[in-house]
Amino acid sequence: MLGFAIFAEKILGLAPCPLCMFQRVGVLAIGIVFALAALHAPGRAGARVYAVLIVLAAATTIGVAARHVYVQALPPGTVPACGASLDFLLEAFPLADVVRKVMTGGGECARIDWRFLGLSMPAWVLVAATFLGAFGVYVNSDRRTPK
Repeated sequence: MLGFAIFAEKILGLAPCPLCMFQRVGVLAIGIVFALAALHAPGRAGARVYAVLIVLAAATTIGVAARHVYVQALPPGTVPACGASLDFLLEAFPLADVVRKVMTGGGECARIDWRFLGLSMPAWVLVAATFLGAFGVYVNSDRRTPK
């Protein structure tokens, strides 16, 4: 997913909005936890820890993607105005304020520049994060890990 996001940005010229950037961080977190779990090959207790970490990363990503899909579905005229860039926000405000401002979504987050099978990019992130979260719990479940 990150590879396609970078391709879409660099080759297709689709500039990511702040909510897109947050989703990228979430997808990266999911990938890191999966990689660590695969490299570690934990026992039963470790597998539970990895399952929880995967659920946390996936749930956070799902929440951001769901908010983005919601902002994209708002009727014209009800979308909040475009705000400052993410770089400026990070320089000017504490991180908690930046997260709060980004999660409100702005005009740049409501624009849909790309679709595949009728779904926008945030909708695909929502689908993929849901699948990866469920898959992560399944592969780290008690019946799949050695005692």
